[in-house]
Amino acid sequence: MKVRLNRFLSEAGIASRRKSEEYIKDGRVTVNGKLIYDLATTIDEENDIVKVDGERIRPETKVYFLLNKPKGFITTTEDEKGRKTVVDLIKTNAKIFPVGRLDYDTTGVLLLTNDGDFANFLMHPSNKIPREYKVALDKPIEDEHRFKLTKGITLEGKKGRFEKIFYAHKDHKDKLVATTVEGRNHFVKRMFGALGYNVKKLERLSYAGFTTKGIPTGSYRIISDVEIRSIYEQYSR
Repeated sequence: MKVRLNRFLSEAGIASRRKSEEYIKDGRVTVNGKLIYDLATTIDEENDIVKVDGERIRPETKVYFLLNKPKGFITTTEDEKGRKTVVDLIKTNAKIFPVGRLDYDTTGVLLLTNDGDFANFLMHPSNKIPREYKVALDKPIEDEHRFKLTKGITLEGKKGRFEKIFYAHKDHKDKLVATTVEGRNHFVKRMFGALGYNVKKLERLSYAGFTTKGIPTGSYRIISDVEIRSIYEQYSR
């Protein structure tokens, strides 16, 4: 597969993409024995021989993790304030990153990988990957508002909607389960907030069909290659 050289170096764990560009500009990178200075260079990661300072760089094995995210962890690879990140919960030497984002106080399904193509596939709006959330509001929701949220409302000039909303408990209209294919930041909280509700508690129950069933809070499991292929087959359009 053809990829940008700086991306290949980054995903192989050599350095960030920006730092990898510096290596290229400094004449430290060769492809098939030829010095490369062009940052737009693409390579065939399966067949081309890439070296940095004379040492061959091989593509990192792709890994995939399903984490049951607890509260109190930042959904990023590192935090300048020194707070705990979701990556700290995964035991791996691979240079993984979270797919999308869950807020500090949001719990539930979170995928982590070092496969940029897979992450982009899941997050691309055109693929309409479903996300299901359990939502606890500060007050019971009115039926009219529940209907509005499935028909669609405007957020910052762009329409957003839930595919479906139902009550998590029939006697408690402040607790809902909502499904959306939207991946915008804080989407669930902003949707309810637009109609005057505060989200007190938010848990992602599923993402692309993955759930936390059998995974204790703060723990994770490895996602198999068979499962990854199934996701591509199910959601490719």
